[in-house]
Amino acid sequence: MTILIKISNINIPLNNSDISLKELAARKLKVDLSDINEVKYIKKSIDARKKENIQYVITIAVSVKNENKILKRFFNNNNITEYKPYNYVEPSLVITKSPRPVIVGFGPAGMFAGLLLAKAGLRPIILERGYSAIKRKQAVYVFRKTGKLDTKCNIQFGEGGAGTFSDGKLNTGINDFRIRYVLETFVKHGAPKDILYTAKPHIGTDYLINVVQSIRKEIENLGGEVKFESKFTGYESDCNNNLKSVFYMYDNTEYSIATDHCILATGHSSRDVFRILKDRNVSLAAKNFAMGVRIEHLQADLDKCMYGKNAGNKSLPPADYKIAVHLPNGHSLYTFCMCPGGEVVAASSEENRLVVNGMSYHKRDGKNANSALLVGISPDMFPDNDPLAGMVLQEKLEHLAFIAGGGDFKAPVNLVGDFLEHKVSTSFGKVKPTYIPNTKFALPDEYLPEFMTETLRLGIPEMGCKLKLFNDSEAILTGIESRSSSPVRILRNDCYQSISLSGLYPCGEGAGYAGGITSAAVDGIKCAEALISTLK
Repeated sequence: MTILIKISNINIPLNNSDISLKELAARKLKVDLSDINEVKYIKKSIDARKKENIQYVITIAVSVKNENKILKRFFNNNNITEYKPYNYVEPSLVITKSPRPVIVGFGPAGMFAGLLLAKAGLRPIILERGYSAIKRKQAVYVFRKTGKLDTKCNIQFGEGGAGTFSDGKLNTGINDFRIRYVLETFVKHGAPKDILYTAKPHIGTDYLINVVQSIRKEIENLGGEVKFESKFTGYESDCNNNLKSVFYMYDNTEYSIATDHCILATGHSSRDVFRILKDRNVSLAAKNFAMGVRIEHLQADLDKCMYGKNAGNKSLPPADYKIAVHLPNGHSLYTFCMCPGGEVVAASSEENRLVVNGMSYHKRDGKNANSALLVGISPDMFPDNDPLAGMVLQEKLEHLAFIAGGGDFKAPVNLVGDFLEHKVSTSFGKVKPTYIPNTKFALPDEYLPEFMTETLRLGIPEMGCKLKLFNDSEAILTGIESRSSSPVRILRNDCYQSISLSGLYPCGEGAGYAGGITSAAVDGIKCAEALISTLK
């Protein structure tokens, strides 16, 4: 077996970014260029801390002649080591007389759970309340153009989950060996290959729509089944709290599926599911979550802040940022889901409740940059121990935002400078809002509680000390960003099953065990692995 050599922490000046990787490898290993057989990226990032000397930092894997001799020569060099590629071993085929497993939800968690179960020969049945990707795309388009919401299918519900209509960001805070498998699966189904090595990988909504359809078709080709417009309505269990069947509604008729295994991956906007579980005494708990607003700046201004004189260099991607500040009032303000060259989008899923989110296409070539500005909320801030208290607060503030926008899903907006002075804006400056169908000037004080607006007023100037961009008084605040994470956790045991209902596998972001596309996909894989292990 060929041994590959990993060369880490290679700095490449911006003006030399087109250098041949083979030439670079030959220099680092001190061998002839003809000795290098093949080179591939493992990791690529940008170091822009010194704007006058921006560099790419890369790690590469090299196939070279006499590799063992070279490794001995560089034995004490931590930047030149043997590369051990990761290979995820998919669960083997399972022969069982058990009923087909059911998955509820076809976002990243349900999708990857379904893929693994299908590859194991279990022919999963997947229930998705929304539409297929193409029909869903049309529903989202109509909502954004007319303000007419389809509560069955929108940015929250439908094939691919909420992440399909976001930036398609794949960076994650978790460290799990399954991540590489997730990325490789996305590439296999049409995602750009650079997500395998870029430090902040993203796919983009324009690619994701096709990727999720391709994964679904593989599941179907393996014997799985995806039922769209099929809404989970409950379940039946025996006297020992073992799952017996799952109920769902399709075309105004309720159906049941006999099963003893169900992966519940509904996403955190399926509030009716939380209520169903609470009514059936399934163990739930309130968890930390966050809410706030979206902030929009000109992407060109962000590029100047981050890249200095190199702003506009075509070899550099649109700049991004990640900032957090801890404040005297005891709260923190942080940015989340930053979308370079993106749009603020209408993400409502319920009538008379307004929600916004951020989205970018793969090229990230829009005029504005946007990010969520979030304030953390913890269960100890609520007056009682109701596990749905955070969800109820979300609903209340989303309704207030709907009213502040004047109805018809117009989003309440305000300029940062006016907000800091407690004034309602009357006109836009250089930054124009990207939210459609429409906007209305209103202070965030109309829909956010005082501790959140106080945190925003304290935090934005503090962020300006870290990144000058945040001192721009003409930046726009758009509300409300309320669906960044689940306020509820469906409690499960070490076998990934509900602690109160055997056979139910709470999964992904909605169940409180993930935050973003990649971590949700990984959790879906874990739940599928746990389910498969019970059948062997």
